[in-house]
Formats: sequence, C-alpha cells, structure tokens
Amino acid sequence: MSRSMLITGIGELVTNAEADGVASGQFAALGEAALVIEGERVAWTGPASRAPAADEVIEAGGRAVLPGFVDSHAHLVFAGERSAEFAARMAGQGYAAGGIRTTVAATRAASDDELRAGLQRFAREMLGQGTTTFECKSGYGLTVGDEARCLALASEVTPEVTYLGAHVVPAEYADDPAGYVDLVCGPMLDACAPHARWVDVFCERGAFDGDQARAILAAGASKGLMARVHASQLGPGPGITVAVEADAASADHCTFLTDEDVAALASSGTVATLLPGAEFGTRQPYPDARRLLAAGVTVAIATDCNPGSSFTSSMPFCVAIAVRDMHMTTAEAVWAATAGGARALRRDDVGYLAPGARADLVILDAPSHAYLAYRPGVPQVHTVIRAGRPA
Repeated sequence: MSRSMLITGIGELVTNAEADGVASGQFAALGEAALVIEGERVAWTGPASRAPAADEVIEAGGRAVLPGFVDSHAHLVFAGERSAEFAARMAGQGYAAGGIRTTVAATRAASDDELRAGLQRFAREMLGQGTTTFECKSGYGLTVGDEARCLALASEVTPEVTYLGAHVVPAEYADDPAGYVDLVCGPMLDACAPHARWVDVFCERGAFDGDQARAILAAGASKGLMARVHASQLGPGPGITVAVEADAASADHCTFLTDEDVAALASSGTVATLLPGAEFGTRQPYPDARRLLAAGVTVAIATDCNPGSSFTSSMPFCVAIAVRDMHMTTAEAVWAATAGGARALRRDDVGYLAPGARADLVILDAPSHAYLAYRPGVPQVHTVIRAGRPA
C-alpha cells in the first residue's frame, strides 16, 4: 500500500475545485484546511479539524498551499544568449521575429550534452519556483536533424513536447519559404512526430501566414499531433482564426486582438494563453486580460521562457505582472497560472487539488496566494511536492 501524507495547519488551501471535487472554472479556496496525499494522488481535502490520520504529517504553520504551477508555453532547448539584443530594446530598438535566427545558429552548433545541461538547469529553476508541469517546444534547430534532437531532449524532462519547426523561416530558405513549409510538413515532421504531443506555428508577420499555418497544423494532425498557435503577438492577424479552426488547445500571446478574435475564442474550446514576460521583455503593450475574461474566454498565464523576448522561468513573476499590468485579480491570475495552464494542455489531472488530482502542490512561505503579487520578486516558495513527493 502507498504511504499517506497529511498536510495540516494550512492557512489557505487553493483547490480550484467545486465542493464535489470536480475541477472548477474559477478560483476556489478553503481556510484552516488540510490535505491528504496517498501515493501520487490527492485523497482528501477539507477542514483541518476533520482531517483523517495519515502515516506522515507535515505542519504547514498557517502557510498557503496552491496547486503546482502549470507553465504551458516555454522554449527551453537552445544555446547562446541574447542580452545585447535585450539591452538594445531597452534603449529604444523595436522587437521583430528575426532575432530567433541568432539562437538558431548557436543551437545548431551546440552538442547534445550542452543543450541537455541548459534544459535541465531551466527545469530545475522552474521546479524550485513551484512549476510542477511544463510544456517545452523545439524551434531553434530548423533542420530535420536539429529539430528532432531538440525534441528528443525535451522528452527527457516533460511529456508536454511541442514540435515548432514553424518558428521562423531559416536563413537558408529566405528565398524559398514555400520550400521550407514543405520541409516542415514532410521530412521534418516525420522525424519529429515520434517525440512530440503537439504541433505549433508562429502565425505572424515575419514568420508564417494563415495559409501556411493551416497547412502545417493539418500535417501535424495527420501524425496525431494536437494544435497550438503563436497568434497576434506583433499585430492583428489570422492566428486566432487559424487556431479556432484547428481546434487548437491554445492560442498564445493574444496581444493584439480584434473584436472578432475575442468572440471566436469565447465560442471555442481554445484557451487564450497570455505571456506577460514577453511584453515585459519587449516593451510591447500588455494583452487586455479584462476584455477576454469579460467575454468568457478561458485565460492561462505562462512564462514563454526563451532567450530572446522573455528570459524568465518564474511563474510567480508572471502572476505578479498579470495582476499589476494586465489588471487581473490575484485570484484570476493564480487560477490562470494553475488550472488555466492545465486547460491549455488539455490536462484533467493537474491545476487543482481535490481527490483524484495528481498531488502537485506548492507550500508558500506566506499566508495567502495574494502574496505572489503583494511581495513581487521575493522568494516565497517554501516546499514543492510533485506526484506526492517533496521535490
């Protein structure tokens, strides 16, 4: 039999669950609470005064307990760094998609061991900040062999692996973008699909247009890969329409949306994943989260950790920005960073804490979830438990 663990003395237990234990579409929490873990799953939640006995007891001491963060958008397999590009942006230079090619050159030149070491470092960073589930994309190889090896490495650290051969057209195909799309939909996809769960495309000016994006997502679907889309980061465009048509799990960025885009998201099963770190790192306008929430769109928050536009692995940092600059409430931002991320990955086992959920949780060194925004930049993760075990 699995050993049981009781966490009691919880000042605030964020469950994101209904009273019957079903994952909720909105933030939910209990005060003066306790939680029991058996094996890798949550077995019980409720008032501390009614907690059942367990083999092991952890006293939370009035601290808040949250579901582990679910980061549904990250680019972690790469080499090199782009701090000079960041400094130039902060000095007034504009942001464009072409900077990706700088990282492509460094990644192609790196060994598997070098890429693996960086990937593992970022995974450790994420876990230490409370992220217990994360997605990882390719997109910095852009050759058949480099994309395949990046995805194989990503699959060593997460099951949520995304094929992003359609990140940008590489320099060697600058005069033949149609030829590159054929490569992405053909030999590259054949090599990459065995390592991936998702297919993604950067549907944006300077990257791939709507028709190209549709062809890439359709090719991925033919190999059993589910769709995600980078959409409307640099300006209005066809990305949201493409995402909804493809029944994409998520449309990511959503910085520049038309009324039609918002209505399409609201009437679909596609999550709007907002990436505040990217706006912080590029001085772009922040997405209008209130507009999306008012329309009934499901909203997630993710880091977009990458070396160019958002070099952060911190979900607490992104929560704080979402509250301060995207005008989300603390409860909305925490839900978006946990349950919202789970929905963006179409996961029903993470992002909430109730019987049957995976026992992924964060004990904050604070009495309330609000401290993530109330004390920005301060380390507040006391303990991380992933799949029932202290991480």
